[in-house]
Parts: sequence; C-alpha cells; structure tokens
Amino acid sequence: MNDPTVLGNEKGVLLVVSGASGTGKGTVNRLLLRMYPEEFAFSVSATTRKPRNNEKDGEDYAFITREEFERKIRDGEMLEYTEYCGNYYGTPKSELDKLDGGKNLILELEIDGAKNVKSKIPDAVAVFVLPPDYETLKARLEGRGTNAPEDIRRRLDRALEEFRQTDCYDYFVVNPDGGAEKAAEAVRSIVNAHKHSSQRGREEFGLLFPETE
Repeated sequence: MNDPTVLGNEKGVLLVVSGASGTGKGTVNRLLLRMYPEEFAFSVSATTRKPRNNEKDGEDYAFITREEFERKIRDGEMLEYTEYCGNYYGTPKSELDKLDGGKNLILELEIDGAKNVKSKIPDAVAVFVLPPDYETLKARLEGRGTNAPEDIRRRLDRALEEFRQTDCYDYFVVNPDGGAEKAAEAVRSIVNAHKHSSQRGREEFGLLFPETE
C-alpha cells in the first residue's frame, strides 16, 4: 500500500533480517507477514536440498537441481548464494520483482548473505535481531529440548562470533521474551522511517523533478 507522504513511493524497501539461532528472527518475520500482509512480502530462497516434511515448493523454498542452481550462478541470476553441508542456498534476483508492487521484501539471511546484498544494494535496510541478554538466549536454546549440550554451546559461541561481525547492519532490534510483536513493530517502524530518509528522497526527487534548461 502506497503512503502519499512518501516521495516517489511506488517501490517497497528491501529488508534484510538476520540473527543468531534462538533470537526469534523467524518469528518476527512471520509476525510482519501476518500482521501487515498488505505491506510485506517474503523472499523465497532457492535451494538444492530435498524438501522436508510439510515444506511446499515455491512457498518455503524453490527446490531446484544442483545443475539448475549452478546455471543461475553462471548466468548472473542469483543476488546472493552460499553452499552449506553440500547444498546451495540463495536468493534469485527475480524475487526483487516483488518490490515493484510496493510491498517491502523480507530477506532472512545469514551474515555473509547480508553483506553480499548490502554491497550490491546499499539502499537495502539490514536489521540484526538480538536477544535481551546472553542468559535469555541460552535459556531459549535449552528450552527447545532438541539440542544436546555440546550443540547449545556451539550455537552460543556462534552467536557471539556473529555479533562481532555485524558492521554491515543498519539497526539492532531486541526481541524480548513474550515481546515478538513489539520487535516486529520496531522493524516496521524502521522500514517506514527509511522510506522518509533524505538519501532515498533525494534519489527519488531527481527522477520525479528532472532539471530543465
């Protein structure tokens, strides 16, 4: 939905959301889509891994062959990609077409993917979701009941390492216990503020009001 107070507001904002395991980034993204379906869309990543139970092609992921993924890489059709545990994961550039409809496009990415996107599209807004504190993150991971103690330790160490690499992010948003809706609202406020940013406005002004002789 277009906001008449925004200069040149036809395109949505590219929103990159990241966070360590247990921060609740996925929950925040799902809330944005559920609470504001007219404002947000989700980028469907492509992968070469096999679908898991209840996963739907084109909704959870675009499941393609390794040969097709590598062809897309060669032809420059991938915005960003990585290889993990023998499978490719990445964002097709065609997903950016969703911005033309005016919706803000959510990309849920790891740090390397976020850095790649920001280097190619500086106007993208990158948000890193944080837990309130270390003990809360530990309790969340332990509360899942699905991770062995050594796995929890690795995830906590990884979380600290990821936080040290957040220089490419524009904003931090804390996701408190029982407060995911507040975190989602904070992310939405960031996106709306970005639409009013002077840099974005100057770029739009040059298109809408070209200089005349």
